[in-house]
Amino acid sequence: MTTAKITVVGVREFQRALKDMDAGLPKMLRIVHNEAGGLIVDYARPRIPSRSGRARGSLKLRSSQREGRVAIGGNRAAWVPWLDFGGEGRRKGRPPARPFLTSGRYVYRALEVKRQQVTDIMAAGYAGLARDAGLDVS
Repeated sequence: MTTAKITVVGVREFQRALKDMDAGLPKMLRIVHNEAGGLIVDYARPRIPSRSGRARGSLKLRSSQREGRVAIGGNRAAWVPWLDFGGEGRRKGRPPARPFLTSGRYVYRALEVKRQQVTDIMAAGYAGLARDAGLDVS
C-alpha cells in the first residue's frame, strides 16, 4: 500500500512553542489539519460508489495536533479498502476480482489532485497560528 504524505518538518517543535505561549493554541492545529483534510474528503466522497451509503459514510477525518489523517472503511464498511485498492476480496471469486491499484482509486487520488491546495491551507493555517501567538511571520 502506498503511503502518500505531506510532511511538515518541525510540527512537534511548533506545537511545543505554541503551548509555551498559550495553552489553547496547540488545539487550533487540529482545526488546521481538519480544514486541509476536508478537501480530501470533499473530493473523494462523491467518487466512492454507493449502494447503502456506508462506504461513503466511512470516509472520516482523524486529525490530531500533530497530524491530519483521512480514514476509510472500519467495522461497518470493511469492504471499502477492496473497493478503493482492489484485489481478490475475502474469498477468491467473492466478491469478484477487482484490478489492484497501489495508488488507490479515491483517497490517495484525492490527495494527488488536491496536494497543492492542502499544502497552501496548512501553510496559511500555521502562519495564522504563529501570528496569533505574536510571532513575526515573513
